[in-house]
Amino acid sequence: MQKNSIKIPNYKTLTLTNIVLDYNGTIAKDGILKEEVKQILPKLTQKYSVHIITADTFGSVQKELEGFDVFVNVLQSSNHTLEKSEYIQSLNAKECVALGNGANDTQMLQRAAIGIAILGEEGCSFQTLQASDIVCKSINDALELFLNEKRLIATLRV
Repeated sequence: MQKNSIKIPNYKTLTLTNIVLDYNGTIAKDGILKEEVKQILPKLTQKYSVHIITADTFGSVQKELEGFDVFVNVLQSSNHTLEKSEYIQSLNAKECVALGNGANDTQMLQRAAIGIAILGEEGCSFQTLQASDIVCKSINDALELFLNEKRLIATLRV
């Protein structure tokens, strides 16, 4: 996958290749992939490797993401917080963006080059909110930051 270099004035230059998304509460509600995500994923996968990481609480992730060019990682351990964090590290954390809303996303957001908390229908864990670089009111707004990078620059420049 291509490396996307984004120079953010007085902040840092990012070289991003991976976008890692929590599933339930972030890109899905009650196990069902959100319609706006279905529209934006194909555009995003043209520029980034997109990874979905989930406990798959509703058992629907494989079916919902069928046909999308994404990597799906169903968590296996009893410590999802650590497993998500280690997944980011395995991808080279400094080239990752992580998006989530739950308490078990906190370390993943901290470890990634950019962590984005989503304040959606399920709300957002306070720990995850504190660990994020950016907070977005919807997943669509968050994902569009990587299709229109000037928005990302405007948010993070100092």
